[in-house]
Amino acid sequence: MFTKEESRLLRQEFWTSFGKSFPRKWILYNTKIKGLSFKFHFDTKKALIALDLEDNLENRINCWEKLVALKSILKSDYLPDAIYEEEYFLDNGKEISRIYLPLEKKVSIHNKNTWHEVMGFFNQNMTLFEAFFEEYRDIIKG
Repeated sequence: MFTKEESRLLRQEFWTSFGKSFPRKWILYNTKIKGLSFKFHFDTKKALIALDLEDNLENRINCWEKLVALKSILKSDYLPDAIYEEEYFLDNGKEISRIYLPLEKKVSIHNKNTWHEVMGFFNQNMTLFEAFFEEYRDIIKG
């Protein structure tokens, strides 16, 4: 078991190490589409990459419809195992729409032996996710 401080330091060490191992500028929040952002997630149970829609309901629905229309392209050309969830609830109870790809292995940010695999997963798959976004940004933005 780790103290809060030990856990915080491990998380900080992971993200610093990831940034040094894969030094590039990720899109993340800089999508230029209101409420749409890319996220890396790694905790003590799982790792995943995600595209989150967190805007007001009307804008969320509008953007979601465009992403659903592009679903076959995303799955056939970029991320075949991407999961679409129109109603996804965050740990804090907030409802968003999310397209995500989990790493299908048991990993933990507290276990440094899993870090290399998670970093590779993040780099490879977020690169593909961003390539899809760049190619279809104008359609998604609408």
